[in-house]
Formats: sequence, C-alpha cells, structure tokens
Amino acid sequence: MDNMMLAQLLRDMQDPEMMREAQKMMADPSFQERMKQYTENEAFKQHMERTKEALRDKDKVRELEETMKKRIEEGEKELDELRKKSAELEAEEKEKADELKPKNKKMKKKTSSKKKKGGKK
Repeated sequence: MDNMMLAQLLRDMQDPEMMREAQKMMADPSFQERMKQYTENEAFKQHMERTKEALRDKDKVRELEETMKKRIEEGEKELDELRKKSAELEAEEKEKADELKPKNKKMKKKTSSKKKKGGKK
C-alpha cells in the first residue's frame, strides 16, 4: 500500500458515514463467510503468527510506529497536493467551459414572421 492510500484509509476511518457503511458490510453474512475463508487459510495464519512475534519486540514496535508515522505524513502531503492539483484542473475546465458558452445570455426568442392562421384581416 502506498503512502497516499494509507493516509486516505486513515481519513476514511474518521468519517462516520464511511464507518457506518463498513459496519453494514461486516454484518453481511456473505462478507463474514469470505473473512472466515481468509482467516482459515494456512498462509494467513502463519503471517499472523509472524506478526504477533514481531510485535513482542518493543524496539521493533517503536521502529514500525516511526516508519508508519513518516509514511502517513508523506501520504497526507501527497493527498493534499493531489487535491490542490485536482481543484486547479477543475477550475481551468470550468473557465474553458465558460468561454465556450454564448456571451449574450439574454438572447431574444426567435419568432415566426408568418401571421397566425385565423387572425383578423
């Protein structure tokens, strides 16, 4: 997972609506079944055991925490830069679209020069 995705994940976890949706998803029996399949997988079990073992080493935990903090900070910067760039591009597109619109917005409706049928003579 790259730093920007990690930062976005943490932002999403602060969003109450996003967390309500996650709770709904986790309550779904089909989701629970898929998670059960993952957690019963031997490779997953081995990975979790290695992770538990690594987390017993306080120096390793401190090192991991520092690494994660740096990655999150970098990801936050990347997200902010991306959002800024996206806003700039949207503003440019809106400006171009506005330039393409007709300048005289109060154009009169065209009316027919033909007289209506049944009118007075």
